[in-house]
Amino acid sequence: MSAPPPTPSGFSPRHVAGLIRDAIPPMHPGGRPLVATVALGAGVLRAVTGRGTGPGLLATAATAAFFRNPRRVPPPRTGVVLAAADGTVATVSDVAPPPELALPAGTVSRVSVFLSVLDVHTQRIPADGRVLEVRYTPGTFLSADLDKASEDNERNAVLLETADGHRIGIVQIAGLLARRIVCDVAPGAEVAAGETYGLIRFGSRVDVYLPAGSRVEVAVGQRTIGGETVLATLPAAPPREG
Repeated sequence: MSAPPPTPSGFSPRHVAGLIRDAIPPMHPGGRPLVATVALGAGVLRAVTGRGTGPGLLATAATAAFFRNPRRVPPPRTGVVLAAADGTVATVSDVAPPPELALPAGTVSRVSVFLSVLDVHTQRIPADGRVLEVRYTPGTFLSADLDKASEDNERNAVLLETADGHRIGIVQIAGLLARRIVCDVAPGAEVAAGETYGLIRFGSRVDVYLPAGSRVEVAVGQRTIGGETVLATLPAAPPREG
């Protein structure tokens, strides 16, 4: 009996399993209950009617894909603000920040990223720092691509302070289809650029409010990758009080 052919160098079942695992992004925990509900509904339909296996599997897989949370690698740059979400830059404008962020009076640059139902819907920390405030504000559910959604829609604001004293506001905004905002950070938390901190179900929007003097590096219509795309360069460190 002849011996089996030698295994190609570097090839093994464990290696293949690792490649498959790396190709399939993990799921955000906030999506597991909904995926389980869809899978259960598909199973009940199959048991009652004896049909619907294919559509049930497709619906479950599509729901799981919506809550995917792929690994991201922040660029090796300091003094920058990264995109908090995957999507398309909807607006770049100078506006008064929302009152819940408790930022100084005046206008600041705001970059708004719109997320379609096909985008990754987890949100990421845009810079290393410490969470100062987390504020939830109830509201309406206008289409997230409308400018007034920043003021009228249900939203959750996070105020972040970097080690240099810069304050950055990140606001998760519910959209026309969104009905749930998840935020996994609390005041006092030390956070790192690129790490996942929240989730918005279905079409939505994320606004990032930049410190005065920041230089925006994206344009309207540009695609962003959360935790990787540089939104802006921060100004020199502000003077310390006292």
